[in-house]
Amino acid sequence: MSKGERTREQLLEQAAALFNRRGYEAASISEVMAATGLQKGGVYRHFESKQALVLAAFEHSIGKMRQRFAEATSRESTPLGKIRAIISVYGSIPSDPPVPGGCPILNASVEADDGDPELRAAAIRVLDDLKGTLRRLVRAAQKASQLEASVNPDVFANVLVAQLEGAVMLSTLYRNDTPMRHTRSHLERWLSDMAP
Repeated sequence: MSKGERTREQLLEQAAALFNRRGYEAASISEVMAATGLQKGGVYRHFESKQALVLAAFEHSIGKMRQRFAEATSRESTPLGKIRAIISVYGSIPSDPPVPGGCPILNASVEADDGDPELRAAAIRVLDDLKGTLRRLVRAAQKASQLEASVNPDVFANVLVAQLEGAVMLSTLYRNDTPMRHTRSHLERWLSDMAP
């Protein structure tokens, strides 16, 4: 990796944490400069605008989430085990977020809803990918006789993501993991109820 590539990677790491904690709109380029030690020209040498940095920082954060999902699911040999691994990754976010500040999907989704159509579109793509993975796992679990054939993969994916993201939000807001523990316990019973 060249010096320029290392600088860009460090810039993304610091900016991702700053944006995820402070908000993409609220965090200024001056704060990015303070966090990274770069001058304005150094920031704009790597990204032509704050918006380009915002989108790259979001993708950097999502890359960390994807890495956690990939590591957790690779240790499982069954579709249902992989679904439980995804739940487990979410369960760790309140106490051990992939990027400081909580779940980058949740943070970007809430903030970008009205103010940043490009960030909103990026968050939708990430959630669509996650829900697509869950739908495939549900169908595979049905083929393996781990989930009832009557389980609707679309409904399953929406409900699971909504519950997990909501649990992250509540656990982060209250600064304790009780909402996440309750949600994980509920989801475990839900999965058991869907077994053939």
